[in-house]
Amino acid sequence: MGNAWLLLVIAGLFEVVWAAALKASNGFTVILPSAITAIAAAISFWLLALAMKDLPLGTAYAVWVGIGVVGAAVLGIAMFGDQLTPIRVAGIALIIAGITALKIA
Repeated sequence: MGNAWLLLVIAGLFEVVWAAALKASNGFTVILPSAITAIAAAISFWLLALAMKDLPLGTAYAVWVGIGVVGAAVLGIAMFGDQLTPIRVAGIALIIAGITALKIA
């Protein structure tokens, strides 16, 4: 995996962190998760920008969002009591298929 792809994956993981922290911040009323949200979002955007130096805009952005969506959905199920339904699993699988297609395109 090239350096740009590695940066993109890490950026996507930081997107998952800020999304989970945002939920835990309770509308920015809890200090620590609120701070984590801001810091993780800044890191995520910075790494995305670095990855976009070498990757096409559409591919980089779609992969970044896809990592965030899948990660947030999984964390929602694991940490926040979101329901695990067949439709949700199918949606996650389709997103992963789309990310894979963009990576190999």
